[in-house]
Parts: sequence; structure tokens; C-alpha cells
Amino acid sequence: MKLKYFSHSAFQITTNSGKIILIDPFLSGSPNSPAKPEDVDADFIVITHAHGDHLGDAFSIADRCNPLFICVDELAKYCKSKGYNAHNMHIGGGYNFEFGRLKFTIAHHGSMTPDNIYAGEPAGVIISADGKNIYHTGDTGLFYDMKLIGEMTKIDYMLLCIGDNFTMGITDAVKAVELTNPKVAIPMHYNTFPVIE
Repeated sequence: MKLKYFSHSAFQITTNSGKIILIDPFLSGSPNSPAKPEDVDADFIVITHAHGDHLGDAFSIADRCNPLFICVDELAKYCKSKGYNAHNMHIGGGYNFEFGRLKFTIAHHGSMTPDNIYAGEPAGVIISADGKNIYHTGDTGLFYDMKLIGEMTKIDYMLLCIGDNFTMGITDAVKAVELTNPKVAIPMHYNTFPVIE
């Protein structure tokens, strides 16, 4: 498995079998992204919530690649209303996909589309593939059940926000890592806009 960080909260997972999973592909709006939407392929696009800096370039990428969107129910229905294929899920639910297993977790923040449509509960996500577990926290604030997440699933890579203001800051992120106990913690959602520098 290969894990690639673009910037902000955008990641790409490429499994050993060649399946490509994008998470929150906000590329063109991020001054730090080394990739452009037209340079990125996807078999699956996971969206943790509908804010523009997470839904990002998902639709323009999907126009080229025809991936399957994986989102919470309301956001999946929104994607379907725009003409895209989507798999509906809810927090706490898991499902076995071609690449492995995916489960949505709690995340404490909001979720509204760029055109001001409520898009359901925000989520974190655990992706299990090739014997590894990746936990992308979404934009969540710190919450004590992160300890339970780490106890139930041994996390190899924890992708978590440190930018403050809209998400956890560094102090809370350090506590989140202590609670979850991943092998590796990768910071995200920082230095994209002045308010999170």
C-alpha cells in the first residue's frame, strides 16, 4: 500500500492490487497541493463531509474517472443527485469494498455543501486494506471516544488536523494521538488559509 499526502486533508491510498482511493480531494483550491485535479485518478472517492475544502475537486475528478463515492447517507444522496455513483453509509457502519473494509466514525463539526445544502453528519473514516488501518479523523474536535477507536482497531496511520480554529489545534491533536495510540500520526488541515497557519 502507498499513502500519499497532497495537502490540507487530501490523501491518496493506492492498494497493492492497484485500487486508488482518494480522501477529501481539495486540490485546486489549496496553494500547497503539488497535484492538479486533472492529474489524479480514482476508483473510489471518500468524502468525510461536504465543506468545500473537503468535497473540493471530487466532481471534476469523477467526471474523468467515474469512481464510486463513499459517504454518509445524505452526502451520498447529494452526489447521486449530481449524477455520480455513490455508496450510502452511516456512522458506525462498515462495508467490505474491493480494496478492503471501510468504516465511518464520529466526528464533531458541521457539514454543508458549497451550495448551502445540509449534508448529514460529518465523519471520520477507518480504511483497512493490505493489512493496514488508516484513520482519517475528518475535521473533528478532540473527543474521548478516540480511545475506544484505538482499542477496537489498531491504527497504523492516523491522519489528524492540527490547524486550530475550525479543527483541533496542536495541543488537542497531541492528546488525540495519546488516546488513539497509532503507530504513525500525520498532521493535516493546516497552513492552507491564514486562519489556520
